[in-house]
Amino acid sequence: MTLAGKSAIITGSNSGIGLGIAREMARAGANVVLNSFTDREEDHALAAAIAEEFGVDAQYIKADMSKGDECRDLITKAGGCDILVNNAGIQHVAPIDEFPVEKWDAIIAINMNSTFHTMAAALPVMRERGWGRIVNIASAHGLTASPYKAAYIAAKHGVVGMSKTVALETAQEPITCNAICPGYVLTPLVEAQIPDTMREYNMSREDVVKNVMLTRQPSKEFATVEQLGGTTVFLCSDAAAQITGTTISVDGGWTAL
Repeated sequence: MTLAGKSAIITGSNSGIGLGIAREMARAGANVVLNSFTDREEDHALAAAIAEEFGVDAQYIKADMSKGDECRDLITKAGGCDILVNNAGIQHVAPIDEFPVEKWDAIIAINMNSTFHTMAAALPVMRERGWGRIVNIASAHGLTASPYKAAYIAAKHGVVGMSKTVALETAQEPITCNAICPGYVLTPLVEAQIPDTMREYNMSREDVVKNVMLTRQPSKEFATVEQLGGTTVFLCSDAAAQITGTTISVDGGWTAL
């Protein structure tokens, strides 16, 4: 499954799932654009390290995914877009009647509205190039719900719906659009939460992971960023040319319950 010669933009990709996807894209031969809202030396160093490791072109472009104009400018500044991976996202947990309005607005903007803006900007570029792949990173919470996560769940359901719509709009073109719905993924952020949770519940690491963090994940194992990257590469390959407008769950059986 080679992506040699293709240009991929991955939003929210200076850490976690986004960085894992960028690395797997580069491993498959794609030139990659990393993105986040910061503009630090280490952000650009990440891109340089990927370029050196995989022998591809890699760059980092700052863009705040809460701002529609910056979302669209990201596509322009990248200088080409065969593959778009919308991954940027934030979370906040609170009952709906106590949910801070500014948190609602930020989650909807970053998790959902950014996907609209980047797709709207990227599709004309893909049509001009005669090929395109859009992979939107939704969530198991794009297919089901949990309490206290109203904004996140609304946004991720919206991403799934938009993915289906764009797939229908491009169904007779060499462009596909799909959503990946991860369950719990072992990212550095999640890893950092484990020691505190062990102390809170007075449990071993194994018990915390299986009985607290992964209560809704039947496999009782985290997905990995490499697995998310591999799934993304597959959806961008020729083998997936007739897969469009659907969701792929990488959730250890969560949404089968």
